[in-house]
Amino acid sequence: MHRFITLFLLVFILSGMAFAQSMSDDQVIQYVKDAQQQGLTQAQMTTELVRRGVTREQVERIKNKYEASQGSESQPSGIVRGRKNLRENAQESVSTTSFDEIEAKVEDPTEKKSSVAAAKLVFGRGYFTNRTLSFEPNSNMATPVNYQLGPGDEVIINIWGDSESTISQTISPEGSISINKLGPVYLSGMTIEKAENYMRNELSKIYSAISDNTSQVKLTLGQIRTIQINIMGEVASPGTYRLSSFSTLFHALYKAGGVNPIGSMRSIQVVRAGKKIADVDVYEYILQGKTSDDIRLMEGDVVIVPPYDCLVNISGKVKRPMYYEMKKGETVATLLKYAGGFTGDAYDKTVRLIRLSGREKQIYNIDEMDFSVFKLFDEDAISIGAVLDRFENRVEIRGAVYRDGMYQIGDGVRTVKQLIAKAEGLRGDAFLNRIQLQRELEDLSIELIPIDLRGMINGTVPDIVLQRNDILYIPSIHDLKESEMVTVHGLVARPGSYSYTLKTTIEDLIIQAGGLLEAASTARVDVARRIKDPKGATASSIIGQTYSFEIKDGYIMGDGNEFYLEPFDEIYIRKSPAYQQQQNVTVTGQVLFGGNFALTQKNERLSDIIKKAGGITPDAYVKGARLTRQMTEEEKRREGDVTRFAVKDSADDSVSMKHLEVGISSYSVGIDLEKALNKPGSDADLVLREGDQLFIPEHVNTVKINGTVMYPNTVVYKKGEKLKYYIKQAGGYGYRAKKSKAYIVYMNGTVARASKYSSKLIEPGCEIIIPGKPEKKARNTSEIISIGTSVASFAAVITGLVNLLK
Repeated sequence: MHRFITLFLLVFILSGMAFAQSMSDDQVIQYVKDAQQQGLTQAQMTTELVRRGVTREQVERIKNKYEASQGSESQPSGIVRGRKNLRENAQESVSTTSFDEIEAKVEDPTEKKSSVAAAKLVFGRGYFTNRTLSFEPNSNMATPVNYQLGPGDEVIINIWGDSESTISQTISPEGSISINKLGPVYLSGMTIEKAENYMRNELSKIYSAISDNTSQVKLTLGQIRTIQINIMGEVASPGTYRLSSFSTLFHALYKAGGVNPIGSMRSIQVVRAGKKIADVDVYEYILQGKTSDDIRLMEGDVVIVPPYDCLVNISGKVKRPMYYEMKKGETVATLLKYAGGFTGDAYDKTVRLIRLSGREKQIYNIDEMDFSVFKLFDEDAISIGAVLDRFENRVEIRGAVYRDGMYQIGDGVRTVKQLIAKAEGLRGDAFLNRIQLQRELEDLSIELIPIDLRGMINGTVPDIVLQRNDILYIPSIHDLKESEMVTVHGLVARPGSYSYTLKTTIEDLIIQAGGLLEAASTARVDVARRIKDPKGATASSIIGQTYSFEIKDGYIMGDGNEFYLEPFDEIYIRKSPAYQQQQNVTVTGQVLFGGNFALTQKNERLSDIIKKAGGITPDAYVKGARLTRQMTEEEKRREGDVTRFAVKDSADDSVSMKHLEVGISSYSVGIDLEKALNKPGSDADLVLREGDQLFIPEHVNTVKINGTVMYPNTVVYKKGEKLKYYIKQAGGYGYRAKKSKAYIVYMNGTVARASKYSSKLIEPGCEIIIPGKPEKKARNTSEIISIGTSVASFAAVITGLVNLLK
């Protein structure tokens, strides 16, 4: 039972790692099974679990979970059955493993964290912990002729020719195979080549064809044996291992988890039959590719990893800064070779070394000539500095030359003129009267030296010798003045500012701006010019000059007397007064030809547009015609101002100004189309404008009653009936109705004040609106008390005044 429990806990431990390693439970169990078949010890399996992330906290948690689950008979049968299957599967695959030993060997998370923090990154140690570099022997390769046979190896002997036969035998623990008519044949300890010759001689005793050379014998290796070796010393998991007989020293080190933090990689020893047969330096394999030291192991070999002798740290400007294990007598030059040499920006003349002398630290500055003789000791720390961030032979030229940049002081470049010549000379825009030489002084302050380059070129000013880090600046004439622009406004394709160029005319600028728009006037173009007098000392009332011109048709060239623009001129292209776009109005409803109509002249009126629409139909209700007009930008602005003032000043109005529609783009215009048609040209015959929409409805014989009435309603129009009649049709006035403020809205958009005695005001299609009084806010107790207190105080004051006047 204990075996089942421990196996079950092991499965739980490995299953807990599945998330981090992306392994399923079956994959984990298969891994344990494979490890057991390979002869891995418990220590080796524990090492592998630790490497894959198992912590002591995980093991304890899983153990507690398992113990808590024991005796819990109320668990669902599916869970119990599943755990039973896991136990049975593990029992078939894995031998007994002590859970307590695994828990003891797993590192505590805090301890692991501190050890990792203190771990040193030592060159070469990662090769034996790298999961992609296992040094595992290739079992599919041809059998080496120097391979020594031993118990457990399967030998296959093929005979072909006059006599043919195949013998397949496994060497017994006594070191022999058994062959009919020959008995036991001892092969253990022989190489493949020697065993083949030996078998040829032995088989010739029973096969005469072999003696006559009419049959051939070939001995090959089938299944290979495993060998048992011991790995001792400073490795992660020392112990006894069973490995393939093809395994080498490096594979054995990998299986043992590599060397530990104090293990050496420079002197790994292999002891065979009590004698040291190899002393392997792993660095020679890593850095030189020397594979001869990776010897094949044999049964009973002992691998010993001693502690390191000397560990040195190198940092700074080398290609591979880290710790390196050094042998006694190795020097700084050897360490630099191990580190890959200096980087390109390293200061390679001197290195700095800090040494622990046993009492205090010591520092050494090792010159280049001593690299090969200065020997290193344990815990030495070498740092490689970088080159200084400055130049020892640099000068720089900037500005109006063809090849500005940095140049070296040397042959051909020693003076200002030689530097300019090296930069392929001055550009045409170079300003020669005053250039600047910026020079760094000994105290690192900067001195500015002005130079008359024109005089230097003419020979009247001597040339100047350059010094290290000098910077020569030759300004351009364009750098010394404001960026010059010209601007075009108005009716061009791309209005805006453009760079000024010499001898630019108005036509040239218009072409740059994409040409004139269709509405542009060519009869008059204005040019505004700045007043410029840099030497002026008095104020002037003139702030600008304006010129007017006519643009030539087709932008043709003039007679040589063109007007040339100057920097910062502004050109204005205006709209032609004779240019008019089409202006449309819309007529819909009861006309013969409804739709859009273009205005053909100014002051076109309602009667004119009705004529264009073919006149009204017999069913038209002319008095109900209404006109909708689009707002102009100015009207929108005024509407916003009026609305703001109305909202601010509104108090007891029946319609709150806060509920007015704001932002609409059209409005209704009250018209009397009947009068306009009867008297064309009169004031009633309204002048139209672009965007107007005229609608002429059919005859309507209803009246709508709305507002503060008992039941808003729409009723049939009765000629001669007064307001009172229609109010009754809506159930009478409402509770808070303002009877004296009633008004009528007609279909044509006009509004009239309603009179209870007049019947002529009510027309078919109109809407009677009864406004209401605002709700009165009831006063609360505190307000009533406040008012009473104020009245009492006022009464007391009056009483006091009366008494004083007596």
